[in-house]
Amino acid sequence: QVQLVESGGGLVQPGGSLRLSCVASISIRSFDVMGWYRQAPGKEREWVAVISRGGTTNYVGAVKGRFTISRDNAKNTVYLQMNGLKPEDTAVYSCKAVQRSIEYWGQGTQVTVSS
Repeated sequence: QVQLVESGGGLVQPGGSLRLSCVASISIRSFDVMGWYRQAPGKEREWVAVISRGGTTNYVGAVKGRFTISRDNAKNTVYLQMNGLKPEDTAVYSCKAVQRSIEYWGQGTQVTVSS
């Protein structure tokens, strides 16, 4: 059973930073791609950033230059470093992993950006 566990969310002021972590129960080398998604209240879930097995990254336009996705294969962990946070970044952030077209999701972690 593949499990993904996110952590690192919280309350932060505008302009602040947070680092989210997603720890997998198996080697993340076994996933074709991993990514972070978010869902704000009353909105549909949207993708934020993805990273391939080979380390190629891609970001949604709204976070380019502010967020960085990375991976540590030795720790079976994918990170999302979020800088310059804005109130519109407030959402539940979830980690997703894809293995041969099968999707696995974590439970999500709340990020709230407010003064």
